Amino acid sequence: MADPKGFLTTPKQLAERRPVDVRLRDWNEVYVERSLLPIITKQAGRCMDCGIPFCHNGCPLGNLIPEWNDLAYRDDWTGAIERLHATNNFPEFTGRLCPAPCESACVLGINQDAVTIKNVEVTIIDKAWDRGGVTPQVPERLSGKTVAVVGSGPAGLAAAQQLTRAGHTVVVYERADRIGGLLRYGIPEFKMEKRHINRRVEQMRAEGTRFRTGVHVGEDITGQQLRERFDAVVVAAGATTARDLPVPGRELKGVHQAMEYLPLANKVQEGDFVESPISAKGKHVVVIGGGDTGADCVGTAHRQGAASVTQLEIMPRPGEDRPAGQPWPTMPMTYKVTSAHEEGGERVYSVSTTHFSGDEEGNVQELHLVEVEFKDGRFEQVPGTERAIPAQLVTLAMGFTGTDVRNGLVEQLGVDLDARGNVARDGRFATNVDGVYVCGDAGRGQSLIVWAIAEGRSAAAAVDTYLGGKTPLPAPIRPTDRPLVV
Repeated sequence: MADPKGFLTTPKQLAERRPVDVRLRDWNEVYVERSLLPIITKQAGRCMDCGIPFCHNGCPLGNLIPEWNDLAYRDDWTGAIERLHATNNFPEFTGRLCPAPCESACVLGINQDAVTIKNVEVTIIDKAWDRGGVTPQVPERLSGKTVAVVGSGPAGLAAAQQLTRAGHTVVVYERADRIGGLLRYGIPEFKMEKRHINRRVEQMRAEGTRFRTGVHVGEDITGQQLRERFDAVVVAAGATTARDLPVPGRELKGVHQAMEYLPLANKVQEGDFVESPISAKGKHVVVIGGGDTGADCVGTAHRQGAASVTQLEIMPRPGEDRPAGQPWPTMPMTYKVTSAHEEGGERVYSVSTTHFSGDEEGNVQELHLVEVEFKDGRFEQVPGTERAIPAQLVTLAMGFTGTDVRNGLVEQLGVDLDARGNVARDGRFATNVDGVYVCGDAGRGQSLIVWAIAEGRSAAAAVDTYLGGKTPLPAPIRPTDRPLVV
């Protein structure tokens, strides 16, 4: 145990965020750089090193949280990063973007503030980068086997890095112009600066992973060609089919999917545009969807100079405390104020959009909504609550419905889909096609970054076993004999 009295004597402290009026002037990360350093050892000392560490249960990666908390408390940052990297390829991603189900499962959180696990994690990896402690792990020998990975999000990158380190020749195909998937173009710069992706990609290149950007698998190269050229194929293409809103006026100009809006803002930061082709500047912005993607749209609109920002959510406002039906150690649905919400705007709950109206030139001008109540398993409109709000830019952030089947990859590979529109796989991440595996959102459906990395690592172990008969690679999600589910 790091500090036997740490959880009794040390109050919880979080990373310091930059003042709102300062951070709205740029796109840098919202946190004060290195603000955790003076406090993090004592925060790590709050970990109780429980006999049964339920934080492990909360983290699908199986992160050795009490171990690296203890090492961080003792100022052993070399040991801490070794334990952290033992289970997580990219802790600088998860430490910034994960909603931290591990903290919800922290035993201390039963009746006190949980340990700030994310803050400790991100400090460990940032220190490792600063000290030159993150170096390429080049395999001692090559297997002679080749693997294609389709998609360069967290699942694809994790699978590729593990398989490269196992000695296979791995090529990652990405249809965008830069590596990173939704990490690159779906996550705003103020949540994670893209330099974190860039240096990981350079590490992977030095290890031997090959990257092919601007290659649309299914069009520029077919699924059949991949199977002919490679000994195994890993599909990690994400769940990129966005849920739409089929209401009158959807066709009006100014109504966009979130993943049409957010990538363009990121491309401005990459230097591709001076100003985003879809900008909130001077406009009344409405974001439909109350999740993380919606919050990303809110923060982006603030930085672009929106006249107003309103976020709509069909569900009622969550409570401040853990609901009775979501007991510890599950991750509860509670009211959260993200950095984007701190910056302004209005959040409206229990409403549904009925239609949009526009001007003579076909530009959206108003969003019409109505209050709803959840009764008998469905949302019912409340009569007399209809109203309109100004809306000159609308972003739809309502989640995703499955992998993109329009690009031809699914049909060309011959893989089956399950009832939810994801690529079907068995308990070993294998599809119905020999040598073709799937991991991340493409097989699981829209989920968390920790699940993506965990699935990428586990799929890599399954592919390594397929290619060589056995594997030393760890699999946080243990293979099972579960049959293929279609």
